[in-house]
Amino acid sequence: MTATTLDHEAVFEQAWSAPGTTTADLPPVRVNEVLRERYRVTPPFEYTGALLWDMEVRKAKAPSTFIPGVVLPGAEKFPSSWRGRTEQFTRVSEQRLWADPLRTARIIEHVRLDHDSRRAFFVGAERFEAPDGRVFTAGDGQPVFHVEHSVGGAEADPLNLWRIVVLTGERDPALAAVFDEMAGDRYLREFVEVHLREVLGRDLARR
Repeated sequence: MTATTLDHEAVFEQAWSAPGTTTADLPPVRVNEVLRERYRVTPPFEYTGALLWDMEVRKAKAPSTFIPGVVLPGAEKFPSSWRGRTEQFTRVSEQRLWADPLRTARIIEHVRLDHDSRRAFFVGAERFEAPDGRVFTAGDGQPVFHVEHSVGGAEADPLNLWRIVVLTGERDPALAAVFDEMAGDRYLREFVEVHLREVLGRDLARR
């Protein structure tokens, strides 16, 4: 199976239901509610589902811009292919390890953006041969992982949804603790704050 024929959703769901993995389904985030309760936003702003999906698309294509706390500068995105309203590409980046952020590793991700359902899948891989002939291998220290980001809820009251499954062989308590900490964060995730500031031109101050 190649990156272009990969069934991203099927791979994710198979891993999600398999034994011996570390999974996290973070609580849905009502983005506008968190904005009202936890931030001062100037000028005032509320997300629509379409704008929240715009953030997801931009983040998928430029992770070092939208997740600078995790993805180091220099991430590469390889050309997209399209099937109707579904876009696929591969990205290679250097990322901080989930459980040891002082260390980094090369991460290969085959990405699918479904612009109709507003679901984004990131399927990790050990190896990738780029169209220009370069061969990339994943770094040590970070098990392969798959992620789903999506937009749910009503158009005027969208939800930021996030699931991850890490192929750890058995449940990893250290990774689970990292995801539990993320689930308890009272603020918006880094990529939403970056989108608000850098794309939508809002000033943010946490309350």
